[in-house]
Amino acid sequence: MIRQIFATVLLAGACLAQDNLARMEQVVQTYASSKQFMGSVLVARDGRVLLDKGYGSANLEWDIPNTPTTKFRLGSVTKQFTAACILLLEERGRLKVDDPVKKHLPEAPAAWDPVTIFHLLTHTSGIPSFTSFPDYRSTEAIPTTTEKLVARFRDKPLEFAPGEKWNYSNSGYVLLGYLIEKISGQSYADFVQENIFKPLGMADSGYDSNAAIIVHRASGYARGPKGPTNAGYVDMSIPHAAGALYSTAEDLLRWEQGLFGGKLLRPESLQKMTTPFKSDYAFGVGVRTVNGHQVIDHGGGIEGFNSHIAYYPETKLTVVVLGNLNGTAPSDIAAKLGAVAHGDNIVLPSERKEVVVSPKVLADYAGTYEMSPQFKIVMTVEGNQLMTQATGQSKFPLFAESETKFFLKVVDAEVEFVRNEKGDVTHLVLHQGGREMKAVRK
Repeated sequence: MIRQIFATVLLAGACLAQDNLARMEQVVQTYASSKQFMGSVLVARDGRVLLDKGYGSANLEWDIPNTPTTKFRLGSVTKQFTAACILLLEERGRLKVDDPVKKHLPEAPAAWDPVTIFHLLTHTSGIPSFTSFPDYRSTEAIPTTTEKLVARFRDKPLEFAPGEKWNYSNSGYVLLGYLIEKISGQSYADFVQENIFKPLGMADSGYDSNAAIIVHRASGYARGPKGPTNAGYVDMSIPHAAGALYSTAEDLLRWEQGLFGGKLLRPESLQKMTTPFKSDYAFGVGVRTVNGHQVIDHGGGIEGFNSHIAYYPETKLTVVVLGNLNGTAPSDIAAKLGAVAHGDNIVLPSERKEVVVSPKVLADYAGTYEMSPQFKIVMTVEGNQLMTQATGQSKFPLFAESETKFFLKVVDAEVEFVRNEKGDVTHLVLHQGGREMKAVRK
């Protein structure tokens, strides 16, 4: 009897695993078949690979398919490697994360006197991000040096007092890369190669180059009105320690296993790296709870490429999604794969059903909603259609799932409107990429 029960449990577990894998495949295929995603996907639990597959083309002109060993630019996923480099230097006594930047860069401007390495790591330095400067697009294709890159933002006023607020800053991570070079005496590329990639056996990872021949490197694409186009050019000296690395899905599994398996950092260093400070952000990674599961993750975006890597420490689940077609699909896919792997229910864009909502209800939602001082969402009604437009973005239609929940078709995102006890609309919640982001009505 005991054997029979045990066999039944094993069979049920096997069926669940098969069902999960089939649903995972369905998730990715939904985005791939709708031309929103090309890339490589890997899901592993406690070292056991559940899904490891390429989708679409690494090169559309030659019709070369993506595979699990295709190399992709990581964009801002680079930042966690930069953070780990800083912690390695701290372990070796070369710096402390609480050090003022000026201790290691005496020539730094007076405005940076209160800025510490910790502030740079957590995006709380107040140093403005050079990628948001008006001249960025006209300069991103021009090769530069680390010194010249830092010079672009060194004399800009701080946006706020260090440690007071959170604002994502690529400048901060370029400055961390500059510190790594100054303190170690090596280039950022060499330091990462020798201290992370080589020890962890990440032979298919490196600092990307516009000139070098990199075998199995994917070409990057952007979405255009008539289909994919070749992505714009960025010289890889520009993103530097904020976004210049490349890797494969399988190498990133080695990274997660090495980082969280104690092969790279001391336990106290890893604790520092994964303790959030403001806005759920720690050192180069976000740390939050989604559907009751803690996740340590980060996304990346650079010309032609988007990426997302997530680790769930309680279940030792790793999800890697690397894409060579610009868009939000990698983050959306990663969030859904994490949910499926944990047995949570998800709804794919193709499974959503539209309902009709009265014009009076739609009119109640018109207005401006503020997610941050720099990012607002404006809702308008055009005819019987609710429209949404976020700061710096185009206007898109919203489609009702219910009186309070709406979804977009251009990206996998939902908007939920919230009323108070008087029935007034007070705020909305944007659900995208596994995140819930509140925007208050102004």
